[in-house]
Amino acid sequence: MIEVTDLSKRFGDKVAVDHLSFTVEPGRVTGFLGPNGAGKSTTMRLILGLDHPSGGSATINSRKYAELASPLRTVGALLEAKSVHNGRSARNHLLFLAQTQGIPASRVDEMLDMVGLRDVARKRAGGFSLGMGQRLGVASALLGDPQVLLLDEPVNGLDPEGVLWIRNLMKYLASQGKTVLVSSHLMNEMAVTADHLVVIGRGKLIVSAATEDVIARGSGQTVRVRTPEPGRLTDLIVTEGGKAIPAENGNGGAEAPGGQAPVLTVTGLAAPRIGELAASASIVLHELTPQLATLEDAFLELTSGSLEFGHASAQPAGQSIEENVR
Repeated sequence: MIEVTDLSKRFGDKVAVDHLSFTVEPGRVTGFLGPNGAGKSTTMRLILGLDHPSGGSATINSRKYAELASPLRTVGALLEAKSVHNGRSARNHLLFLAQTQGIPASRVDEMLDMVGLRDVARKRAGGFSLGMGQRLGVASALLGDPQVLLLDEPVNGLDPEGVLWIRNLMKYLASQGKTVLVSSHLMNEMAVTADHLVVIGRGKLIVSAATEDVIARGSGQTVRVRTPEPGRLTDLIVTEGGKAIPAENGNGGAEAPGGQAPVLTVTGLAAPRIGELAASASIVLHELTPQLATLEDAFLELTSGSLEFGHASAQPAGQSIEENVR
């Protein structure tokens, strides 16, 4: 288990991590999300003892990283895939790590097979592509069969097959009771990989909740409606408190391409209520489809006020999503 308690880190006058608290529990994949500059990598470095906190604490199984008797057998980490001696082969890199912790050489060969680097095991790591470097980094993290894993952007540089491999690997490790914390900018991938999400912005916790809860509460429901009478239906929806806007192929309420009826994107009303309104006014509907909320939508809403760069004014009016999810 990873426990972060009131953790803070300052670099001069810049606050990178600001009184951050969360727990990463075993048996599930925890996604660690936030905009660029949110403090994710710094937090991971603090957990691993690579930076010293300005305040608070970060522990692994109730101990600081420096207090662990056999670090590689307890914690596996991938923070920077290319932080390997360029002159060493993949096998020698892993063998060097294994010898520092009394790990047998057979485990090195096992890891090379698992990550698909057996054929290039004796080639210098300096000539590896980003994807091959990521695979070597994963092998290093898993070398000691640790119970806790911290992976920072592990799918960078991987092809679709490699992304799927990482996803299945993380799910498998979590199913074995391991603690898995993984950061990523790929929202679609996190949506199908992570069981729990920790979202931060400007070093502060925004939300820590189950992935489905973040998606469900963080994204407003939308409904796709196709009708030959978009104007009349729009008036009814607005009167009821919803909002209806023409979809791109709705041509602002005009005839859609191919003779199809125009399309409206409706927010603020559920599909059954829209259907009832249409029926009460004898408005024909050709389509009434609730749109699935996405993690990307939820993430953008959650972090709209926490961007280091960009338009911070995009924060929706009214009650914050952070309050809803908490």
